[in-house]
Amino acid sequence: IYSGTNMSNGQFMRLIVLFDLPVTSKINMHAANRFRNFLKKDGYQMLQLSVYARLVRGREAVEKHRKRLKANLPPEGQIRCLEITEKQFANIDILVGQPTAQEKKVNGEQLLLF
Repeated sequence: IYSGTNMSNGQFMRLIVLFDLPVTSKINMHAANRFRNFLKKDGYQMLQLSVYARLVRGREAVEKHRKRLKANLPPEGQIRCLEITEKQFANIDILVGQPTAQEKKVNGEQLLLF
């Protein structure tokens, strides 16, 4: 367990992926499911139905995951990727509901390294 948001390899960041994918046909539903499965396998955690976030450290990791994201895009829909610091993410206000179990477990102040 490490503390703090600034380490020798760079600052901790969150990549937030927001998407709206069509699911009006079997082909579209398959593409949307494939994209969601990619996000999960690549270490993203679902914050809301079409909002996923991933913790990364440093500029190099941000670029690596952006490239992986671009390589796994479905053919249709709208997808956005937002990069914010871990400090900014920690200041998010949850107006209704509770943080997910994953949000409670891992944050910028206590990172689990496997």
